[in-house]
Amino acid sequence: MLALTGCVAVAPVTVQQPRTITAPVVVEGVPAGMQYLYGSGEADAISRQAWRAIAGQGATAARRRPRDSVVLVQGSTLAAPRFVPCGAKPLAAVFDVDETVALNLGFERDAAAGRPYEQARWRAYEITGGTTARAVPGAVDAIRALRASGITVVFNSNRSAENAVATVAMLDRLGLGPARVGETLFLSDQATGSAKDSRRAAIAARYCVVAMAGDQLGDFSDLFNAGLTPPQRRAAADAPAIARLWGAGWFVLPNPVYGTALKGRLDEVFPADSAWAPEP
Repeated sequence: MLALTGCVAVAPVTVQQPRTITAPVVVEGVPAGMQYLYGSGEADAISRQAWRAIAGQGATAARRRPRDSVVLVQGSTLAAPRFVPCGAKPLAAVFDVDETVALNLGFERDAAAGRPYEQARWRAYEITGGTTARAVPGAVDAIRALRASGITVVFNSNRSAENAVATVAMLDRLGLGPARVGETLFLSDQATGSAKDSRRAAIAARYCVVAMAGDQLGDFSDLFNAGLTPPQRRAAADAPAIARLWGAGWFVLPNPVYGTALKGRLDEVFPADSAWAPEP
């Protein structure tokens, strides 16, 4: 044997690699938000995670009927929310459509090519673009599970009532239907516009709503869009009375592509005490 003397064993040295941060980029015209929502495995996973939780919420409600709906009483506030009583009404779950149960790949691919948003173009897409839409990952299975639990699925969308036939056909094609206008499908018209509270009230008058899902805070209450600044909206969503609802009746799907979440100046997004710079 070879004797080693005067040697000290040295443990392997691990060199810590510097952290790499990649800024969001536009690749071949596709913005970072679209890359994430329509192309990433992360968005797929988040959507499936949310829809699995929604199905679980429905199963729990079917076993143990709640006293109150998850729809706010008209005249309620975000600071002191009150909810529509359930009584003996049948159970229901209420969902937004666009980027909640359906991904509008055709319209957003067209937008990625450089076309600015135009209301007329969106209306045309509502009529003819349904064949290019895809179901949000996890939505079809969750909606089937809800219906199997005896829970009526209701869609509350800002798609136009004028194009109801095309929207019904799209939901059917994606395996999300059936949907009947005025019964399980509520759409925007001249009376309601983009506000949803009056439609939610009509649904809650008929059903005990045990779950709601959407990609915008307005899918839960119009109060979030009542002139609040971005910091005020975040504070309202994070206040104890509302925070307890997320994942327990109210469920948000990711949408970094468009909508009310995408606004805010530097000082609105980053509070003053978050400022940082490396030491000189």
